Amino acid sequence: MKDTVTGCSVEHAMHLLGGRWRLLLVSFLIDGPKRFNELKRVLPGISQRMLTLDLRALEAAGLVSRTVYPSTPVRVEYALTEDGMRLKTVVAAVQAFGLWLKQHRPVAGSSPGLHGSPSTDSIRSSDRRAAG
Repeated sequence: MKDTVTGCSVEHAMHLLGGRWRLLLVSFLIDGPKRFNELKRVLPGISQRMLTLDLRALEAAGLVSRTVYPSTPVRVEYALTEDGMRLKTVVAAVQAFGLWLKQHRPVAGSSPGLHGSPSTDSIRSSDRRAAG
């Protein structure tokens, strides 16, 4: 892992979890093991290369395990490790903050009249669990 500028534990965590996709990947793996294409489907904006790189980084950090099943075709599943499951509280906190943002901040490109009203976009099932 890269050296940090401040030595702060938050900076250490952000080196690993920062970026657009890694914490999202963790959030989808909390529900159980997923195959590569399942993850690709739930994250339609991620490229195959970025998904591979982020899964490898999470695996190298010991947060995700990769299991290859000897079948034809070969089946590969990704799952959170015991250490990866420690991120449940982080994901829950980010989900709660995200729900708050949806309710209190206008979405980029929306009209100013929508400020303060709940977003009309769909909420993931894990968001509904966090809110309820």
